[in-house]
Amino acid sequence: MTTAQTPAPAVVGIGADGWEGLVDSARGTLLDADVVIGGARQLDLLPPEYAGERVAWPSPLRPAVPALLAAHAGRRIAVLASGDPMFYGIGRALTEELGPGAVRVLPHPSSVSHACARLGWPVEDVEVVTLVGRPAARLAAALHDGRRLLVLSADATTPDDVAALLRDRGFGPSRMRVLEQLGGAKERTTTPATADDWPHPPGDPLNIVAVECRRAPDALRLGAVPGLPDAAYEHDGQLTKRHIRAATLGALAPAPGELLWDVGGGSGSIAVEWMRTHPACRAITVERDPARAERITRNAERLGVPGLQVVTGAAPEALAGLPRPDAVFVGGGLTAPGLLAACWDALPDGGRMVANTVTLESEALLADAHRRHGGELVRLAVAHAVPVGGFTGWRQAMPVTQWAVEKTVEPPAGADT
Repeated sequence: MTTAQTPAPAVVGIGADGWEGLVDSARGTLLDADVVIGGARQLDLLPPEYAGERVAWPSPLRPAVPALLAAHAGRRIAVLASGDPMFYGIGRALTEELGPGAVRVLPHPSSVSHACARLGWPVEDVEVVTLVGRPAARLAAALHDGRRLLVLSADATTPDDVAALLRDRGFGPSRMRVLEQLGGAKERTTTPATADDWPHPPGDPLNIVAVECRRAPDALRLGAVPGLPDAAYEHDGQLTKRHIRAATLGALAPAPGELLWDVGGGSGSIAVEWMRTHPACRAITVERDPARAERITRNAERLGVPGLQVVTGAAPEALAGLPRPDAVFVGGGLTAPGLLAACWDALPDGGRMVANTVTLESEALLADAHRRHGGELVRLAVAHAVPVGGFTGWRQAMPVTQWAVEKTVEPPAGADT
C-alpha cells in the first residue's frame, strides 16, 4: 500500500548479527517497506513477519540500479546493505543516481569499525583496501613497512591471495589475521601468522584480513613519493630515470581524482607513479610498441596500480576519443606531426603539460612551445659517482630538457573579467 507522497528510498545497513542487531528505527523502516531490495544473504536476514516483496539484486549490479528503481516507482522502497552502506556499499550508487537528498541512509557499524575494535587499532591509523570485485594486485601500492592494513575480502579465498601477494612483493614477514562474521554469533578470529607461513585453510566467506606490514630485509624499498628505484621496473632501456622521474611528477603535480595522459609510455613509470600518489588518481598511457605496452601492464600490476589503462597505438592518432585529461606528460614521439598541438588542445583551462626530451630536434620544438605558451623551460642534469681506477669520479647522464606549463585560456575580447 502506498501513500499519496511516497517517502524517499531508504538504505538500511545490517550486520552479521542480523535482525536482532538493528535499532528500532531501522526495523520499522524495513517492515513498512512495500519492497526490500538486497543481496540474497541480506534478504535472508529479514524476519518472517515481513510481508512485502523481496527483490534480489541482479548481476552486474551497478547498471541495473536505474531500471530496478524505475520498476518500483511509487512504492515504499528499502534497500538492505551490509554494514555501512556509504562505505564501499550500495549507498554510493543510489546517491549518485538519485542525488544525496533523495535517499535516506541508516548506517550500521562497518566491518572495519568492528575489526578495529577487536584488534585495538585506531581507525584513523588504518588503511583500508577493498578486493571486492577488484584485483588483488592493487594491495601492493599500500605495502609500507610498519603500516596496518584492513583488506575487505571478496570471498573465502581472499586471505590466501593476500598471503601470496605479500610473499611475492617482499612482505612475507607481515603478520596476518582473518576476522570472520564480525558482530555475529559465529564471529571468529584466526590465530596470527606470517604470510610466509600462512597455515589457515579458507574459512567463512564473510571476512576481513588484518595485515601488519613487515618488509623482508632483502626486499626493494618502495617509498610513498615519486622517484621509485629504477630496479622496481621491468624495462628495455626506455625508462624515465629515478631523479628525472621525481622532478617530472613534481611538475605534473598530481591531485586526487585527476586523469593523466602519459604519451610515449615506454615502461609506464610516470603513469604508475602518478597513480601511486593517491588511490583516486587515474592514468592512460599511450605506447605504440606492443611489447612495451604489455610491459607497462606488468609494471602497473607489480606496483599496485592494475587500473592503469594502456592504449597501444601511435600518437596523436591514438589520442582520439580518450577522456579529457587534467595533465599530459609527453615522454616520447615529440617530433610526430601534430602531437604537441593535439595534447595542448585536449587540456582544459588550468591543465598541466610536461614534456621531456634529450634530442636537439625535440628541444627546438619545446623552445618554440615555450615561446608561444609560456611556462618553464629547464635543463635537468644528473651525474653519478663511479670508480675511476682507484679513485672516484662523476659520470654525467644525458641532460634532459623539460618544458612544464599550466594552460590558461584567454577570455574572449570584450568579455567581463
